[in-house]
This record gives sequence, structure tokens and C-alpha cells, in this order.
Amino acid sequence: MNASCLTIKELTDAVGGGITPRMVRHYHQLGLLPQPVRSQSNYRLYTQKDVIRLQRIVALKQQGFQLNHIRQILEVEPEADTATLTAQLQQQYRAVMQQISQLRQTASALEGLLGRDRHCQIMQAEVLAQLKLLEVETQAGLGGLEKLWSGLDAQVHTHSEAFVESLQHLLPDLSQRSEIEQHLISQLVLACGDVSLVSFVRLSQDAIAASREALKSECDIFVDIPTVAAALDQTRLAHLGCQVTTLIDNPHVTTAIEAEQEFWHTQKWQEKLQQITKGCVLVVGYAPSVLLSACTAINKQKIQPALVIGMPIGFSHAPAAKRQLMQQKTPFITIEGTLGGGLLAATSLNALVESLIEKPHCHCYLKDNIVPI
Repeated sequence: MNASCLTIKELTDAVGGGITPRMVRHYHQLGLLPQPVRSQSNYRLYTQKDVIRLQRIVALKQQGFQLNHIRQILEVEPEADTATLTAQLQQQYRAVMQQISQLRQTASALEGLLGRDRHCQIMQAEVLAQLKLLEVETQAGLGGLEKLWSGLDAQVHTHSEAFVESLQHLLPDLSQRSEIEQHLISQLVLACGDVSLVSFVRLSQDAIAASREALKSECDIFVDIPTVAAALDQTRLAHLGCQVTTLIDNPHVTTAIEAEQEFWHTQKWQEKLQQITKGCVLVVGYAPSVLLSACTAINKQKIQPALVIGMPIGFSHAPAAKRQLMQQKTPFITIEGTLGGGLLAATSLNALVESLIEKPHCHCYLKDNIVPI
């Protein structure tokens, strides 16, 4: 055996990332990895080139790319026409969005059944029993299904919606998170009506503790645009002695597009960001450039916020800004990817403020930091 060659076990150990020999063999079958040479004893033998290619596969997979997308990316030579690859990936993206749309439709149907409070559960049981026996052979037969939904929906007129109770039936298990985090996540879901948001919410380990200490200290609150300020619970913030300041102080700026352009082209807003007070809470709900600039300023130790709530909207700069935020030592709360917006950013701070006022002596968020004696 060539001393420079690796066995399949040595290959997976060198790559790491949870890769297993079984996965490597699967990648061979899919054409992601070239078939290796064999030893005289019929063992697969790998080279450093295979290690690099497998590392690329693992890295792309961790970023969310599907295996068929990864194969297309790796098959295109660096000097080849990227327009062809772009067109292929756009086609794949549309296919993925179609799948998401279909899954969203399925989720909506399940939410329509499971997200019922106790007042609707008798009718829910009747509908489930009838769905099990449902026979639909013609288009006219679909009327029976519509009738079932109409019967279920009729119950909503008898009482107001019990949001918390309904949400308990739909949320994933959050028992490993502190009570304050659970409240924060629930409020975010209620603000947008999308339970899948839970999978994308990210909090640094010290985010809750940092927020409570800052708010108790009557910290300043800085937001990117007036729309975010308008969504904040000004009454509770005033009770805590926290003053709200808008960075892009232009009442005509109300959207992510306007916020991004205004901050990018106006020097005084950029200078204003550099002057935010030490120990403040920075809330970014729209402009990716504000969060990117804040991360740069934090790295250069020009600003020292106690907490950054970073939830700008965007399809390239916003995800990049959030990734940079999550690499900072500064405590943060964010939503990975393109999801976000001023309402969600404001909701995050409002939930933290509410928890502090309602439960000022709660220490549930410290449970993960307790060191066994």
C-alpha cells in the first residue's frame, strides 16, 4: 500500500464534520466523489485530493446545499462559463421553492387541525374521524371536504382565539431553553405566524443575561429607522428609564430599500452609528449595511453595545451581516438567513423588556452556566 494513501476510515477521520464511511460510499454512488483506486486486498485508497473534495462537499452541505446542487457546483471548472451554472442553480432554486410551497400547504392543513384550542377540539375530533372515512372520487366529491373545513371553521365565531394554547400544540420541544427564551421565541412566532421560524432563531449564550443587565441599568436603545422605534413598547421602556434613539432619523424612510440606500449614501448616519453609547442595545430591523457597519465598528472596538438584535431584511447582504454578527463576542439575537424585519426585531426587545418587568428576579437563563460542585 502506498504510504501516502488513506483508507476510507482515515479519510473520514481527516475530514471530520460527522462524515462516515457509509456516507462516502453513498457519495461515490451519486458521482460526487470519483471512484478510488483499490489496493491488492481490495481496500479503497484515497489521496489528499479526495480529502479536499470531501471537505468541500461537507462544507457546502452544512451551508444548506442539496447534494445535486453540490455536484453541479463541483463539476464546473473555475474557468468555465458561470452563466450556465447560474442558470442550473436558478432552475434548482425554483424546484426547491416549489417543494417548500407544497410543504407549506401541508403545514397549513396540519396547523388548521392541530392549532385548535380546547373550545374547538370537539369539532376537531369529529373532523379527524370524518377525514379518515373520506371518499373523494370526483371533483364534486371535494365539496364534502370543504364542508368539513366549514364545520371546523364555524367554531371560530364562538370565542376569541387562545393564541398561547394553540401555539403549544405546534411548537417544537423548547424544554432545553430557558423560560425567558421560550417566551421570546413564542412572541416571534406570534408576530409572523410562522412556526418554522423557530429553527432559524439564534441567541448567543449570554444574550439574555446581557439584555437584563443592560435594561436594569437604564441603557440607551438605538434602532435603525423610525418604523422600528414605532413598534417598541415605549411605555415599558420609559418605566425602565431607557431612552430610544433612531440612527436614520428620517421619517420618510420606512422600508428596507430606503433604509439601505439612506445609510449607504449619507455620511452623518454612519457617523451617528460610531457614536452610540457604551452598554446600549442596538436593534437593526431593516438595513443590512447598518449591521455590517456595526460589526466592523465592534471589531475595531469603536463601539461596545451590550446586546445587538440584528434582523435586517435582504437576500445577500443581510445573511452575510448576520453571519458576521454571530462571529462577534458581543451578545446577540438574530434570525439566520433572509428572514427578519422591523416587527420581529422590535418584538424581540419587547419580549425581553416584558420578561424583565414581569419576572425581575427570574434566573432560569443562568441554568446552563451552573458548574457542578
